Amino acid sequence: MSTRINHNISALNTHRFLNKNQDAMAKTLEKLSSGQKINRAADSPASLVISEQMRAQVAGLSQAIDNSETAISLVQTTEANMAEINNMLVSLRQLAIHASNEGVNDQVMLEADQSEIDNILQTIDRISKQAQFGNKRLLDGSSGINGTATGKGLEFVNATSKTMGSHGNGFNVKITQLASKTRIDGTAVLSPEMIDAGETLTVIENGKIAKYTTTADDTAETAIQNLRSEINRKGLELEVDLNDNGTIGVVHQEYGSKTKFEVSSSSGGVLGGTDGEITSAIRGNDIRGTINGESAIGNAQVLTGVKGAKCTDGLSIRYSGALDVDSGANDGDVVEMPAGGISVGRIFVSQNALNFQIGANSGQTAGISVKNMSTESLARGFSEETGFSNLSEIHVRDFESAQSSLKLIDNAINQVTSARGDLGAFQKNTLESNLSNLRVAHENLVSSESIIRDVDMAKEMATFTRNQIMTEASTAMLAQANQTPQSVLRLLG
Repeated sequence: MSTRINHNISALNTHRFLNKNQDAMAKTLEKLSSGQKINRAADSPASLVISEQMRAQVAGLSQAIDNSETAISLVQTTEANMAEINNMLVSLRQLAIHASNEGVNDQVMLEADQSEIDNILQTIDRISKQAQFGNKRLLDGSSGINGTATGKGLEFVNATSKTMGSHGNGFNVKITQLASKTRIDGTAVLSPEMIDAGETLTVIENGKIAKYTTTADDTAETAIQNLRSEINRKGLELEVDLNDNGTIGVVHQEYGSKTKFEVSSSSGGVLGGTDGEITSAIRGNDIRGTINGESAIGNAQVLTGVKGAKCTDGLSIRYSGALDVDSGANDGDVVEMPAGGISVGRIFVSQNALNFQIGANSGQTAGISVKNMSTESLARGFSEETGFSNLSEIHVRDFESAQSSLKLIDNAINQVTSARGDLGAFQKNTLESNLSNLRVAHENLVSSESIIRDVDMAKEMATFTRNQIMTEASTAMLAQANQTPQSVLRLLG
């Protein structure tokens, strides 16, 4: 082994290892003090990228959990206000039933009922205007789906969160078949001889029977009037009148194929078939047509976009007008309906649903529409059956109006309870189930991110101890290496 004094290679080598051990100990101290394996990109570039992506997802999931919890609170607040409106409607129904007790009520009692009804209607409007979550209005229609219609007899009824908003020209509505009412017409005229003999006219609807037997003092007109009074008294939803040819016509008050009733008369043909035979009326038709060229299902005068339709899923419209098939046709001409139907107007839909970000990524949203709960919006569009266009117009100052009000109130109750059901389903099946999934995902992602980023303190402490011993050993050996060249002095001496 050669001996040199200009360069101490052993000392340099030992110094290099000392620096290496000191660097390793410094990094170990950094990890122990921070609690993280990755304190800079150089520690583990790949792990840093993965862990930072996970950290972003963890933060997003944390916020999504907060969003979902807030959304649940908003939905619960909305439903609570709807529940109060529901209670108000039940009170309205009770008052309408009381006002329908015609045999007992006088005008003073009816006015008292009407005064309370007016007060309840004002309360419903107050709730619909003032219900809010923070500064967010809930029941004034600003968070629901709004629709307008152009075209005589065409009316927007309802839509769901699955209905697309219409842009530009709106949705074209084409009708291929008008709705009609269940009806029956006599084939024989009610003659004076039949009246004198005591003609019995009977109508049966929904288990209720109205019957009138003529007397010698009757005419055809008074007989019909007396039968009409009996129908109203028994609560049948039917109308009876004399046709232009003198026969009797009975028609259901509501449109569609679901209504039915039966009739009979002592003399064959006056109402029923043969003498005394019970005859069923001819069922009415449901409306048929398309909305925006997409299939729709008819129910009475209401046309509803089918489930799964691209744009009109859940969109309901009402058409109560007539069809101008051929304005140039002469009276008595047979005119065929065009295969594609007749365009009766357009529906414009504005989608203003309550949308919630319930996930950590773009597009992970959920929305629900909350309808306007004002009295002008509830039970809208039933003027044909009741004479009232919405709940705000009802009154009970006479028997017929009380009965019509009862129908409208029932429809409003159905609308509110249906909306509450939608909110409940949205909370349970969308928000709460999603919240549970978010919490599980958050827990697992935090665990995965911790494995990548957090230091194992026991393992790192063992590494620190090793590096500390190696540093002390390197220091001692450096001292020894520095002493080696001094042996040359002995040779020189």
